[in-house]
Amino acid sequence: MTTSEYDYDVVVAGAGPVGLFLACELRLGGARVLVLERRTEVDETVKAGSINIATAIALYRRGLLPELAAAGEASLARLRDFRGNGRPRPKFAGHFAGIMLDPDLFDGSDPAWADAGPAAGVGLAIPQAELERILGRWAGRLGVELRRGVELTGFDTDADGVTVRMRTDGTRGGPRTLRAGRLVGCDGGRSTVRKPAGFDFPGTAPEITGYQAVVRLSGAERLGTGWQTTDAGTYVHGPFPGRVLTVEFDGPPADRSAPVTAGELEASLRRVSGVPEVSVTEVVTATRFTDNARQATDYRRGRVLLAGDAAHVHAPFGGQGLNLGIGDALNLGWKLAAVARGRAPESLLDTYTAERHPVGARVLDWTRAQIALMRPDRHARALRRVVTDLALTTAGTTYLATRISGVRQRYDLPGDHPLTGVCAPDLRLTDGTRLGERLHTGRALLLDPADDAGLRARAGGYGDRLDVVTAACPDRPGLRGLFVRPDGFVAWASDTAGGEGLPESLERWLGAPGQPPHDRRQHRPSAPCPPLDPAVTSTSVLIPCESENSPQPSASRRAPCGTTTTWACCPNPRGGPTGTGTTHCGTPSSSPGSGG
Repeated sequence: MTTSEYDYDVVVAGAGPVGLFLACELRLGGARVLVLERRTEVDETVKAGSINIATAIALYRRGLLPELAAAGEASLARLRDFRGNGRPRPKFAGHFAGIMLDPDLFDGSDPAWADAGPAAGVGLAIPQAELERILGRWAGRLGVELRRGVELTGFDTDADGVTVRMRTDGTRGGPRTLRAGRLVGCDGGRSTVRKPAGFDFPGTAPEITGYQAVVRLSGAERLGTGWQTTDAGTYVHGPFPGRVLTVEFDGPPADRSAPVTAGELEASLRRVSGVPEVSVTEVVTATRFTDNARQATDYRRGRVLLAGDAAHVHAPFGGQGLNLGIGDALNLGWKLAAVARGRAPESLLDTYTAERHPVGARVLDWTRAQIALMRPDRHARALRRVVTDLALTTAGTTYLATRISGVRQRYDLPGDHPLTGVCAPDLRLTDGTRLGERLHTGRALLLDPADDAGLRARAGGYGDRLDVVTAACPDRPGLRGLFVRPDGFVAWASDTAGGEGLPESLERWLGAPGQPPHDRRQHRPSAPCPPLDPAVTSTSVLIPCESENSPQPSASRRAPCGTTTTWACCPNPRGGPTGTGTTHCGTPSSSPGSGG
């Protein structure tokens, strides 16, 4: 089956940060992608409250640093309100099991920190819901089709593709199935994709019941701020008004899906804090969690793949799950797009599990270790005192902060150069740009610092998927060549002229030279899609034009039925027109109310 016979190259289940980021990476790679999300709006439930440096770097390399910085500043303003306007902005180096790290003890001489570039300087306290909004706007600019209020109810796979079944809230008929080349589950720890696809999901059983909430409190004057450890467990008050977290080692909750009540939160907070007068007067948003730690043994089964919490679950301390999931999406997106478009062999997808599974396993052990230190028994508390002493040293703080940041992440790739397999340093170039700024398009990059014609000749035949930049690097004068994959990781580097080994690396990661992609109509637009009108509701879709002569999407691109949906069409790859229209059900048309 050719890609033109699919409704979409890839369907992504879940429009959280991981699903949205993956969809954007797929669009940058030229794939036709649809995101299905059962929620009708961004999920405002309190979840991860920060991102790490590795995630900030990934967003910076896609041109999102200004939005990221603005969101970070807004979060810091909330923190200042909680601490009081007269108090200085606190430094923050992270925590391990609630053991706060002293930023004054941190040794930042590791080159990996300097290599992070401008991303290391943004505020990282960004709530997950705000990150989701940032990614949603980016998805709109790229032409990702997002259907909210649409639930994936099942799927069938065969040798040629995946038939996806879905249910749309409030529909009056219309299509209930579609055909895709592949399906990716980004739909969380209770994924509706993982189990039906037959993924093994081994791990360790939960010990705790945790609550995280934003509430209105009274009688909270005696609550400590920040992370607090007591004989009954652990609680957190802050870092912004009304945010509380409790952890009790009484086993998992009987029903994680039941609504969290004010009485339930109040009782837990009183037990753990030992402050009997504290009261929860209103619940703004709340969730339960456990330390259930499991990981799929493989992230791919045929034409079905997993990313984010669908592939691995663990205790949420430090927002590691969000960062881990963004890393999954960054690694998978360009590979899946290349295979879907026929530029790379199917075997490229095998490297997804090979590279990301070890990273996930390390994060699961990182969270398990924190649970061991948080237990209220005497042995665990003795161990916690020892680890606290170690953490409050320069070596201990630097080790823990570096692990949390993700700046030392490395894949086991072929080659013996020190840069091979690492996240590429954000090199300053003599043309006035930085390496990270050159990765906004999501294409691979070959850096030619020595103006070596022989090096460039070895990259012949990859003009449709590789950008070649000829500019010197003052910070690395000995570097003679650097091949950076679309995810920003170094696949090949050399300190000698000529480019020996480069052709093999290019073919390994980008496919055979000169191989045209399937269905040339689906190339990435030469200009980003225009933003939608602010008045457009969350049911809007923004998709690439499919004809030079008409701005209308093809009949296979159906809007969610039963709702009035505004669509906008971005320029097609060959410079066709744009247009807007409205549909009630079925194919969008240029006149309101004319849908099926």
